[in-house]
Amino acid sequence: MTDDAPSAPAPAEADAPRGTTKDVQGTRRLAALLLSPTLLVLALVIGYPVLAGFRESLYARGQGLDADGFVVEGERFAGLDNYTSIFGGDRSDAFWNALSNTTFFTFTTVVLETGIGVGMALIMHQAFRGRALVRASILVPWAIPTAISGLLWRWIFQADGVANAVLGREILWTAGGFPAKAAVIIAEVWKTSPFIGLLVLAGLQMIPREVHEAARVDGAGPLQRFWWVTLPLVRPALLVAVLFRMLDVLRMFDLPAVLVGVNQRSVETLTMLAWSEASDLRYGSAAAYATVLFLYIALIAYLFVKLLGADIIGEARKASARRAKAVA
Repeated sequence: MTDDAPSAPAPAEADAPRGTTKDVQGTRRLAALLLSPTLLVLALVIGYPVLAGFRESLYARGQGLDADGFVVEGERFAGLDNYTSIFGGDRSDAFWNALSNTTFFTFTTVVLETGIGVGMALIMHQAFRGRALVRASILVPWAIPTAISGLLWRWIFQADGVANAVLGREILWTAGGFPAKAAVIIAEVWKTSPFIGLLVLAGLQMIPREVHEAARVDGAGPLQRFWWVTLPLVRPALLVAVLFRMLDVLRMFDLPAVLVGVNQRSVETLTMLAWSEASDLRYGSAAAYATVLFLYIALIAYLFVKLLGADIIGEARKASARRAKAVA
């Protein structure tokens, strides 16, 4: 036998890949079996309504004219007419106004809520007497139902309400225009900032105390510790909170409807516009608005996750662990 002849693999080495492959396949089958009920429920409660809504957006109900000019009643196939009417037809003005309001509310409220929520989390994380009472009081606005919150702020923003009494001016907050937008933003930020604060607080409590101690020993000041230690370590929780709030505000309906009213151009959102079309029995148009809103929300969520990290939880957690080891 020459030295160039390959040696036979050991039995353990030859069997290891085969056994590993069987284990992986068995794990995948078990995971598929365990996830199948959840996927079935999601397909029923999410997939079917989405497909049914898209199908409804391709039809029109009521009276219309066919290709020969005869009056046709009931449901008829309209193709993309509902979508063309939204983007460039007789309903385009209302659509672009609602899209502008929805985007403005989303950007403004999320930015304000993020800043205020992080401040709330830092306060609730401190050790002081009465901390439990402070935490409970901060979370009260988030626990109030949105409709009740809208009625409360509607009383505050009345012409003879508390807001005008404090400012010493008479502002028609709920009459329309920019004051109505400001009223919705104030009420929304007041109600939902504690949600971001709560999630960020959970992230703060996961940071080891030794990390801050090491940074303090190295001479880092409070702002430096916050920027280089605290903020990177709470980034996963903060990104999840911001993503949830963005998806929630994009579907805003009840707060502006209760606070200002429906069919108000200054605060009308895409959800309110779809509801208004459905109330007028224009279900095809309403489904088209809902489909466009669904695609808009999906696009925003995709860009958010794509730009800030494909794996918000996993990759950010690994990066935070590396930073913590480097600081320590």
